[in-house]
Amino acid sequence: MTDVLIRPATADDATALGELGRQTFVDTFVAGFAIPYPADDLAAFLDASFSPEATAKKLKEPGAAWWVAEREGRLLAFANAGPNTLPHPDGRASHAELRRLYVSQDAQGLGLGTKLLALSLDWMEAHTDGPLWIGVWSGNHKAQKLYAAHGFEKAGEYQYPVGRWLDDEFILRRG
Repeated sequence: MTDVLIRPATADDATALGELGRQTFVDTFVAGFAIPYPADDLAAFLDASFSPEATAKKLKEPGAAWWVAEREGRLLAFANAGPNTLPHPDGRASHAELRRLYVSQDAQGLGLGTKLLALSLDWMEAHTDGPLWIGVWSGNHKAQKLYAAHGFEKAGEYQYPVGRWLDDEFILRRG
């Protein structure tokens, strides 16, 4: 893995980040977990979340941080953290949230998720005045186990919209 570079994302990464986010979401939740999203809802979500324009806008968000893992100029994984947006009564925007941690299917098992998580957690600890937060799909037991190993505990539940479809999500908190 010495040929993999982990670095802060730049505006030039917007298109590749969007493509990686879109493909990883489909690989994970549609193909992997077989969530039966209606086609219109999935398409609307993917466009709103991962179009080059949406990604470029998110990269400019004040108080947010992005990292990418790349090999030979191709993005393999990314992480995004920023001000907390999770709907928990104890949550504040001044707290930090891990918003996305995506590793492409062909980069699974390289340790990139763990490295990006450690980098994100260090950044979050330095940019919060309270606990750290993560939202995770209720059926993603592997991710929940990983986050629990880093001190996160379930603090609540909410519904995450994918178009009009609502995913049942857990809110995790550390600290």
